[in-house]
Amino acid sequence: QVQLVEPGGALVQAGGSLRLSCAASGRTFSSYARGWFRQAPGKEREFVAAIIQNGGITYYKYSVKDRFTISRGNAKNTVYLQMNTLKPEDTAIYYCAGSLLLRSNKAAEPTSYDFWGQGTQVTVSS
Repeated sequence: QVQLVEPGGALVQAGGSLRLSCAASGRTFSSYARGWFRQAPGKEREFVAAIIQNGGITYYKYSVKDRFTISRGNAKNTVYLQMNTLKPEDTAIYYCAGSLLLRSNKAAEPTSYDFWGQGTQVTVSS
């Protein structure tokens, strides 16, 4: 059984930065694709970023691609989402996810992921 654990989120001011982390446990997970999604109140869960092939390929939601960076830690079981120049519209619950076999053209679809973290709240104040 795979578990994805995300430490608590934070309240940050607009323009600030925050790094989210997600650690996987339960099985060797270093080569599997990982993603980040977010869900704001009253909205559907949306794709933020994904990383596959041991970090060789990354994908981003267009509105965050110049501000957010997804990466793997040295241990490979941990994935990070570095978020810079945060905006109030980035406020959401952020979820990390893992996929055993992620097709690049399906990276933005929640149904492509097999495992999910519990979510962590990120609030950006204006």
